[in-house]
Amino acid sequence: MSSRKELANAIRALSMDAVQKAKSGHPGAPMGMADIAEVLWNDFMTHNPSNPEWADRDRFVLSNGHGSMLIYSLLHLTGYDLSIDDLKQFRQLHSKTPGHPEYGYAPGVETTTGPLGQGITNAVGMAIAEKALAAEFNKPGHEIVDHNTYVFLGDGCLMEGISHEACSLAGALGLGKLVAFYDDNNISIDGEVRGHGDTPGWFLDDTPKRFEAYGWHVIPKVDGHDPEAIKNAVEQARAMGDKPTLICCQTIIGYGSPNKQGKEECHGAALGEDEIALTRENLGWSHAPFEIPESVYQGWDAKERGAAAEADWNAKLDAYAQAFPAEAAEFKRRMAGELPADWSEKSDAFIASVVEKAETIASRKASQNALNGLGPLLPELMGGSADLAGSNLTLWKGCKGVSKNDGGNYVFYGVREFGMSAIMNGIALHGGFVPYGATFLMFSEYARNALRMAALMKVPSIFVYTHDSIGLGEDGPTHQPVEQIPTLRMIPNMSVWRPCDAVESAVSWKLAIERKESPSCLIFSRQNLAHMERTAAQIADIARGGYVLRDCAGTPDAIIIATGSEVELAVKAAEAMSDKAIRVVSMPSTNAFDAQDDAYKESVLPKAVTARVAVEAAVTDGWWKYVGSQGAVLGIDRFGESAPAGALFKELGFTVDNLVDTVKGVL
Repeated sequence: MSSRKELANAIRALSMDAVQKAKSGHPGAPMGMADIAEVLWNDFMTHNPSNPEWADRDRFVLSNGHGSMLIYSLLHLTGYDLSIDDLKQFRQLHSKTPGHPEYGYAPGVETTTGPLGQGITNAVGMAIAEKALAAEFNKPGHEIVDHNTYVFLGDGCLMEGISHEACSLAGALGLGKLVAFYDDNNISIDGEVRGHGDTPGWFLDDTPKRFEAYGWHVIPKVDGHDPEAIKNAVEQARAMGDKPTLICCQTIIGYGSPNKQGKEECHGAALGEDEIALTRENLGWSHAPFEIPESVYQGWDAKERGAAAEADWNAKLDAYAQAFPAEAAEFKRRMAGELPADWSEKSDAFIASVVEKAETIASRKASQNALNGLGPLLPELMGGSADLAGSNLTLWKGCKGVSKNDGGNYVFYGVREFGMSAIMNGIALHGGFVPYGATFLMFSEYARNALRMAALMKVPSIFVYTHDSIGLGEDGPTHQPVEQIPTLRMIPNMSVWRPCDAVESAVSWKLAIERKESPSCLIFSRQNLAHMERTAAQIADIARGGYVLRDCAGTPDAIIIATGSEVELAVKAAEAMSDKAIRVVSMPSTNAFDAQDDAYKESVLPKAVTARVAVEAAVTDGWWKYVGSQGAVLGIDRFGESAPAGALFKELGFTVDNLVDTVKGVL
């Protein structure tokens, strides 16, 4: 049987060999954290390499994702479908082993990491999901949800502000199943973070005290190269039921490299052939590059152990199903990501009721009505707001706040827009919930990289943004979004909806919930929006993203395209031009419209009609592709002002008269 040190050295060897072959990468962190990884994965991790999607597996997140060869080595050695040839293709085109761990590429990678701080934040979301599912489904003697979330993170993650947002909330919620390993190696790209000689330090925090203040259990000064010390620390962490744990592991970056260990030069560059030869000798690793002895594979192989663990859990689930058949069926449905059998029928019935009411209300209120209508159909909804529940209107009648002592279906995130968004991604990745979270549209800026990560991973997080324009009024330009909607639309895989009334709002919620392959942004107004009359066919066409809302006899003289609050303006302008044939197109989602076939797009925006005007209270650039060189865009290519909404819309030209003049200008 191989020794612990030999098992850990397999990680070091694979990591330095793969980075060297690729001629780029980060060998330092995998070599420094190899001993921690060996103890965690061989002594504590519950997982099944033959079924990476097993519902009750422990989750492992490499938050310092630049050290990706660590997780690739672990997955390969323990028996996942990640071959030695895959490791040899590290950082190469179309490989399963890209430079940073990418969700969906290699089996066993739970989330995409690389933007520092987001991995630990995703992990907080996973731990919240575990806590809430356990509270909802576990019964006395039947604990079918009982797993841990383990995170590796480094100085860079802790310097990022998002780590404060996430870890502070994790302490407040008492996430006792969350265990983080801090790789305290004193090195980042610029050198020693605590300073050296004439070089000042830039990370002088007392990290243990910081996490104690958050309400975490902290285990300081653990020798990250002493397996027994690591094991004792993990055992302590697992015994904590009401607090997350931070294990501070003091390690040497690039451990084993005679000339580069402990130095920043091994952080983000290959060691070089000569140094690798010296490292092999220093570690007592005499094997050729990418060569792993059979005894080492045997020491790491987790397939048999993992299959047995899953079989034991399946037996528990069978017993649970005997005692609680309805709950078991619901648990299986939710973990499979399936909607309830009656979802389509009942959600359509709710939309029909919205049509019948024909209310003139703010779309943020229509959004809350949609939550009250759809929420009872969907127990997996996990909501939240970044300290704006009363303004975003995200609370509905079935909400129960997640707390330190209990689960629930609503997270009070506090003023943590970035943290909220990345936590939502973690909840979605865990499974069992459909997460939504809200703030003002302006503050999507704080959260932007988490939105990008959701789109990159294609996870179905639902980002709710209210106060969508200068229509929020007196709070002024700091709170008035003008460039946010267009740039959100530019994110690949993101589905952005800006509905014009309660009906479009309800439809957009339904579509976002049904959209399993990528995230959505739902954008709502502060001010009231008039109800628009539609036929059944028009209601069906809302899902296409753009449709003819008001038409004219024969070929249109001009077409007005609008979204959100500006649709009512477009309709009134068309009515004021009774001597012209004016078509009004409502386009709540340019993303959805662009995905339609050419025939449908031609039916809505016929090429023969070149007199076109787009109107939206936002920057104009994104609309020119719809109106063409002979058209016009009525928008806002400047920042707003502090004033009542009505005065602002008039000041910036969003009036019927100005829109009519703009249309006449293109005729």
